[in-house]
Amino acid sequence: RNSMIRAIQCHQFSAIAPKDNNNNTSNIKNKRPLFQPRKQPLSLRQVLSLDYIPRPTLQSPDDVLIKTKYVGVQYPDALQAQGLYQVRPPLPYIPGMDATGVVIDVGHNAAKEYNIKVGDRVMTTMLDQGGNGACAEIITSPASLVYKIPNDLHLSTCANIGRNYFAAYHSLKTIGCVNNNSLVLVDGASGGVGMAAIELAKAMGAKVIAGVSTDEKTSLPKSVGADAVFTYGRTKEAHKQFKENVRLAAESLGHFEGVDLVVDMVQGDLFENALISTVRPLGTICLVGFAAGQKPIRPGLLLVKEVNVVGSLWGRWALYHPVEHRQNVQEIINFLSLSSSSPLLGKRSIQPRVDRIVGLKNFYEAFEIFEHNQGRGNTVICFDEDNVISRL
Repeated sequence: RNSMIRAIQCHQFSAIAPKDNNNNTSNIKNKRPLFQPRKQPLSLRQVLSLDYIPRPTLQSPDDVLIKTKYVGVQYPDALQAQGLYQVRPPLPYIPGMDATGVVIDVGHNAAKEYNIKVGDRVMTTMLDQGGNGACAEIITSPASLVYKIPNDLHLSTCANIGRNYFAAYHSLKTIGCVNNNSLVLVDGASGGVGMAAIELAKAMGAKVIAGVSTDEKTSLPKSVGADAVFTYGRTKEAHKQFKENVRLAAESLGHFEGVDLVVDMVQGDLFENALISTVRPLGTICLVGFAAGQKPIRPGLLLVKEVNVVGSLWGRWALYHPVEHRQNVQEIINFLSLSSSSPLLGKRSIQPRVDRIVGLKNFYEAFEIFEHNQGRGNTVICFDEDNVISRL
């Protein structure tokens, strides 16, 4: 089996099934199958499996061949396997967007232009494959999407940079123009993107107010440096109290008109009940996700409050601005790396962390965390079974 490798594959979507009329001529025009909700949803354990697939080889002088060490798993990966994500890949597919590993082969152009060589410790994002394909023992990636990892960083701590830090940094830097005078409000702050947004905003010199749905989650934003943490709950009364708490905290931090930027992972009723009122005039709400569901946004409220509302999709922006995106990624790595830290401080701007490590044979557990809405921080699958230390 030297020509074969192991890979995690999704063979069917757990929450939706193909419609019976997929073979009808009316569907030829759409060129893609139609689906309907399953009467009885399957579990992710029923639709994911560890299979043998052909070992990939270099197909282009611009590519890099990587032996995978760690792959990040986040909510989008579980949603995609359920068939509920905005991108629905053809079946079967290999999940996973972020991977870290060691270079085992490199194309001539990749070596020359990006100075990548065999043995380099790297991370990559599978943006060229639609955000899939990382969950395999060996992967290929264009050199433009491969980044060297400094020796002081453990590869496990970098395996979720794409899913978590890219989205957060795009919202903070590209959209929010955050600086050391900014005040940022992050909701959904105990999740992967939320915690990354706090860490990055603090590294950029900003003040951060964090919001979480329950009291049990408050310790996580505090652990990564939030200046204040409040619970917004799920009721209108709780939202009202959260709005008042944020207002008072903003004043205590010297921002009497409100926060400059909201990084919103929640939306739902919280958006109108609280978030709009926390932003200063001409401030910005950056829409990253909809953990509480999507609710209509009344333009009249935005007009009266003078609030900008912007959707945050880093992937499209990165494809159209590859040089700027690569610079952003390098800045994130620098925040994490001791070798790039201030010589005066002698410490990192962001403390690298991994919150859960799951062995390859038990990979289901990583997806089930998010299937059961228990995701917190960084979860990774270890493909190097000799070195796995489970923190689940």
